[in-house]
Amino acid sequence: MTSIGGAEMVDWNLAVATATRLVRPGPDISREEAREVVAELRRHAKASEEHVRSFTRMIPEGAEPEDTPVLVVDRAGWIRANVAGFRELLRPLLEKMENRRSSSPGGAVLGAVGSKVTGVELGMLLSFLASRVLGQYETFAPASRELPAPLSGGGRLLLVAPNVVHVERELDVDPHDFRLWVALHEETHRTQFTGVPWLRDHLQGEIQSFLDETDVDPMTVLERLREAAQSLAGSTPEGEEGEDGGRSLVEIVQTPAQREILGRLTAVMSLLEGHADYVMDGVGPEVVSSVGEIREKFQQRRARGASRLDQALRKLLGLDAKLRQYRDGERFVRAVVDEVGMDGFNRVWTSPNTLPTKAEIAKPADWIARVHRKAES
Repeated sequence: MTSIGGAEMVDWNLAVATATRLVRPGPDISREEAREVVAELRRHAKASEEHVRSFTRMIPEGAEPEDTPVLVVDRAGWIRANVAGFRELLRPLLEKMENRRSSSPGGAVLGAVGSKVTGVELGMLLSFLASRVLGQYETFAPASRELPAPLSGGGRLLLVAPNVVHVERELDVDPHDFRLWVALHEETHRTQFTGVPWLRDHLQGEIQSFLDETDVDPMTVLERLREAAQSLAGSTPEGEEGEDGGRSLVEIVQTPAQREILGRLTAVMSLLEGHADYVMDGVGPEVVSSVGEIREKFQQRRARGASRLDQALRKLLGLDAKLRQYRDGERFVRAVVDEVGMDGFNRVWTSPNTLPTKAEIAKPADWIARVHRKAES
């Protein structure tokens, strides 16, 4: 539990307890089968290192893979890891909010909400996400009692075993192929950050800039969160939504100054996710015999959607945008590699200035013209 300035902004322990209590149970699996799944995921993560390095031609320059551990976790383990990450990442913002709350006319209103309510709300969101994430590279992973800290300031790779088993059963695909396919995607993220030493600091700087620009006036925050709640409840009058069918929570709470930062973050995340999808499919035919079937069924699963509540939550949390990032980013990577080859694409990792803009993600030829033709002139 975190206490800042004598008042607790978020009851982190309650967030963990709430999410763990509400998260859906995992698939029915014997203890022996569970051990086999964990062991296989670890083997696939290790084997993926060489596959991804060879395909991407990216060699670690910063933290080595052994400095960024692979952890196979259950849903509760994923929850604990992400609460620890949120706690670390949001610390400056919470301190800023606490300082403002003590002097703001709306401070009493925000204070009445209390850290426990905030902890419960965070726990509810995490319980929703914990049954859906197959794997995750924790870029900003703090130490915890349950999970080992990465070395050299790197991250750590999480593979969520029950979710992998659930999806492979739902899709009715070869489980061994599917587990390797998932490992290839997540290992690509680890390779991105170990192979590009400046990337972690750059991304952290962008996120902190976004948080620094947050309007922390309590009444304003409450009003914007109320908008988000109305969006989730479907109470927005028909015909008054935006072109994309409503705004996500991130879009609602941002200030004008944050829009530029969010555009850069969106471009980077599209690049990272699209690159991982491209690598996963590029390596796949060599080592995953049923990659075609897996990709087709997985794409169909993404497109099917879910219940109205599930769709509303996805929109509110910005998960629809994340799905677009996979698609748009993969198209960008494929177009660039087709035009200038893998070594030409890898110029994207030279510096923050060679990262694509949000507009260039949609128009890869513009990135090629800017980065390649300028360098050659």
